[in-house]
Amino acid sequence: MALSFDFWAKGSHKGTPVVVKMENPNWSIDEVEALSDDDFLIGNTPTGPRDKARNKNAKQLTWVLLLKAHRAAGCLTSIASTFVSLGSLIRRRVASGRTDADNTSSNENRTVKTRLYNCIKVFLWLSLLLLGFEIAAYFKGWHFGAPKLQLQYVFTSPYGVRDLFGLLYSRWVLVRVEYLAPPLQFLANVCIVLFLIQSLDRLILCLGCFWIRFKKIKPIPKQGAVADLESGESGFFPMVLVQIPMCNEREVYQQSIAAVCNLDWPKSKILIQVLDDSDDPTTQLLIKDEVHKWQQEGANIVYRHRIIRDGYKAGNLKSAMGCSYVKDCEFVAIFDADFQPTPDFLKRTVPHFKDNEDVALVQARWSFVNKDENLLTRLQNINLAFHFEVEQQVNGIFINFFGFNGTAGVWRIKALEDSGGWLERTTVEDMDIAVRAHLHGWKFVFLNDVECQCELPESYEAYRKQQHRWHSGPMQLFRLCFPDIIRAKISVWKKFNLIFLFFLLRKLVLPFYSFTLFCIILPMTMFVPEAELPAWVVCYIPATMSFLNILPALKSFPFIVPYLLFENTMSVTKFNAMISGLFQLGSAYEWVVTKKSGRSSEGDLVSLVEKKPKHNRVGSEPNLEEMKAELMQEQEHKAKKKKHNRIYTKELALAFLLLTASARSLLSAQGIHFYFLLFQGISFLLVGLDLIGEQVL
Repeated sequence: MALSFDFWAKGSHKGTPVVVKMENPNWSIDEVEALSDDDFLIGNTPTGPRDKARNKNAKQLTWVLLLKAHRAAGCLTSIASTFVSLGSLIRRRVASGRTDADNTSSNENRTVKTRLYNCIKVFLWLSLLLLGFEIAAYFKGWHFGAPKLQLQYVFTSPYGVRDLFGLLYSRWVLVRVEYLAPPLQFLANVCIVLFLIQSLDRLILCLGCFWIRFKKIKPIPKQGAVADLESGESGFFPMVLVQIPMCNEREVYQQSIAAVCNLDWPKSKILIQVLDDSDDPTTQLLIKDEVHKWQQEGANIVYRHRIIRDGYKAGNLKSAMGCSYVKDCEFVAIFDADFQPTPDFLKRTVPHFKDNEDVALVQARWSFVNKDENLLTRLQNINLAFHFEVEQQVNGIFINFFGFNGTAGVWRIKALEDSGGWLERTTVEDMDIAVRAHLHGWKFVFLNDVECQCELPESYEAYRKQQHRWHSGPMQLFRLCFPDIIRAKISVWKKFNLIFLFFLLRKLVLPFYSFTLFCIILPMTMFVPEAELPAWVVCYIPATMSFLNILPALKSFPFIVPYLLFENTMSVTKFNAMISGLFQLGSAYEWVVTKKSGRSSEGDLVSLVEKKPKHNRVGSEPNLEEMKAELMQEQEHKAKKKKHNRIYTKELALAFLLLTASARSLLSAQGIHFYFLLFQGISFLLVGLDLIGEQVL
């Protein structure tokens, strides 16, 4: 529908007829008569046909305005109902939810945990106060376009300030111009520089990945090293120790033990350790019984349980390596409790060690059985696909170093011993041993085409705890390893890569600028518009980086906008973890086992039965129906349990801070900034109310 007003036409013309359809309850307009030049002449008397036509057009215009008013009223009604529904949803979440403060573990310092939250609350209340101040100034007629406010023409005039409010506002403007804007702009510029450096690093990694694909570069084992059990003694079959560390992981122990016991490797050349750190007696008995079943079927498997869980996973692995029979093994493969290696895993990884005496680690990539379970798992899949296919593959090909992922990898035991073995000094024992092995001159191999299935955390609570450990641990390790890196007898390039790229840029700078730039500085520039962030910083470069991140998982392209918003939302957790690890605060030493769902266990059991094993497993097939029945009963029991959502106070406070800043940006007509703040605030609100991922039992 359009109205055409031609004020400059030389000739007079008559408009086209209008057709107005009135069908209850909807009205529609097909065509409206355009106004002629004579309709705008002053002084004509309504005596002739031209005056009648003008009256006719006036009636038609009245109908148009009425219809527009009707549509606007309907739109306002829809918006109002949406806000009412959202408000009632928030009220129910707050009434039935539990705040993250209710789940403070015993080894956390409660004061330390709430320090960041208190700072965010101060910014929130200050922003609300300033928003009211700016709205009052706006309705007084002081309509200033950000960020260049030329207020000297208003406040230097003797008639510019007439009341107390005007005096206060003029003082506030002078304070922010003289004292607040310069340091805020300096901090913004520093974050922009860090942002550009990190974006350049990511771009170089992507170019390296494209080059690997273009040249089809991949690690290839030496000729004659590929194991082939069908040909008898040919191939490379060293003694391999397989370790499965677990702790109270009742949902997944069956599938991991079954997958490892089905590895295609000579039975005399493999020894499996189930390292159970469970403190639940029932879980201990179940795991011990499962191990006993596989022992009866001929598997070379042993069960180990520690009464005192010193050192968490690192202490568990260190204790297991002290067994007398380990000295007969040359390599050790490690799988977490939810990992399910394919039968040919060892045949595709171990051959890379043959005639490569300087190779310490062969790492496989992860694949996920539940990547499409919900929005949270889809976003995690994007992140981890980039981590494996770009970061680890490029570093493995060009510099033979990357961080060990803690599982789905095979270590040369000699390299572990040469590097000092497993240490319990941090919560990232896998990265610790990798850095120390690199300092001793060992090389790593990453196999992007060898996958090992596992699970992604399906609830935000589990994912949040996992990310806290993954981002506090590297900062702990950096403090401890920095003197060793300086003293190590490695090249200057390797030292530069470890200090500035591996630790500072990718582990410290990334969470720092993500939180500071987009969650603190950007909303502050709305209230101090003399300090500005360019649109390309807020929109274009983040969108480009998100596009590069999503390339390894192109099927997830429709989720590029939620991915960008969610990564910024997670920055508050990562920043808090990074500060805790860097300054060794209480929560830096928190270790919580990531909750597993065991969704793939039934499918794995069926596949094991349908498979034709080389050894007769008498215990697997008859017990399948019983296991299915137990699984169904457990799922029904879980469904009956009442679920609740957690309320995350820091995320909610940041949500209201960003939404307040978006309201302020409307006054200065900053389009891109407004939309970014609005949607980022909504993202924080959804996460703060635990509306993403599965609910917590």
